[in-house]
Amino acid sequence: MRAYDVISLTRKLLSLNTVNPPGNEKAVALVVGKVLEESGFHVSYVPFEADRLQVIAEKGCDDTNPPVVFTGHFDTVPLGVKAWSVDPFAGEIKGDRLFGRGASDMKGGLVAMIIAAVSAFSEGSPAGGVRLVFTAGEELGCHGAKSLLENKVDLGKARGIVVGEPTSNVPAIGHKGGLYLNLTATGVTAHSSMPHLGENAIYKIARAILKAEKFDFGVGPDPLLGMPTINVGKVFGGMNINSVPDHAGFTIDARTTTKVDHQRLLKQLQQELGDEISIEVLVDLNAVSSSENDLFVRSVYDACAIGQNGEGFTKALPYLTDASVLQSLFGGAPVVILGPGEPAMAHQTDEFCYVSKLEKAVEIYIKIILNDLDQYGRIS
Repeated sequence: MRAYDVISLTRKLLSLNTVNPPGNEKAVALVVGKVLEESGFHVSYVPFEADRLQVIAEKGCDDTNPPVVFTGHFDTVPLGVKAWSVDPFAGEIKGDRLFGRGASDMKGGLVAMIIAAVSAFSEGSPAGGVRLVFTAGEELGCHGAKSLLENKVDLGKARGIVVGEPTSNVPAIGHKGGLYLNLTATGVTAHSSMPHLGENAIYKIARAILKAEKFDFGVGPDPLLGMPTINVGKVFGGMNINSVPDHAGFTIDARTTTKVDHQRLLKQLQQELGDEISIEVLVDLNAVSSSENDLFVRSVYDACAIGQNGEGFTKALPYLTDASVLQSLFGGAPVVILGPGEPAMAHQTDEFCYVSKLEKAVEIYIKIILNDLDQYGRIS
């Protein structure tokens, strides 16, 4: 551990290509695991797929007080079509900016968690200890976190979960869920000059798309997350201009709130769109929501120097995180999304994170670990 600080370790992780697909998170997992083992953490490596590992590490945990849980993911998105002005895997520093794929989303945040977790035990005695859950395969639908759930990996309990996704060190306490769907219809092909001999699949999906545009979820606004939304993002079908298409389809991205049950929503959509439409679920992730009255949330606000009933910042995020899986896995523990990365830099060409915010994140995370929840009273 002594060989690394938050900048040097972030640069090390940026040098390891974990673009997903294929991910190849094993190399990063082994580096992280070694750093934590050398600092006295008990480290477990959980296989995900070939050349893909997940890491669960803990220190100071006991059976009486649940620990703070920090979580992040190793994988990154592809580089994109636009050329980078810097080497995306060199960790180049220009002024206050550290460049690289994953600098903001979210290797910088992940490293800040590691440095803070190690440092906290030098500065004090964290009540309940610290547990780190680092996943593979987050970017395409939180598949790594889902595998922990499906394989019944015991993660213990949590007094609170911190997700290190990019928020520019401003805490958020929720985000919408996501239900990604592939919807298809079949027909009967025929020559386009004799359409009456065929059955046009495109007409079927066209009717369904118009219904989707006017779809009513039948729920009111969520106090934190607002209203659920639906979007048709892709349409496909047909073979050529002079044939009646016998196959067509479209996609739906439904962003949901705590008031929306996904299984009920699927039944509503099937009923509304009709039996001629088949629905395939691609991604199914729940909404995440925590209360500002929660003791852990208030302790995080305090660590971020945000006053009681703080205003003036966004408390819900537009993107999905592993918390969609982990909050339920930890029995509904409060979640705060808080990381040093720049939200606007996620998935962008020339992605960067501010060096100063990486260093600040370490300070904030240490305060979160060392904060004694007994000092916080309930908000009336």
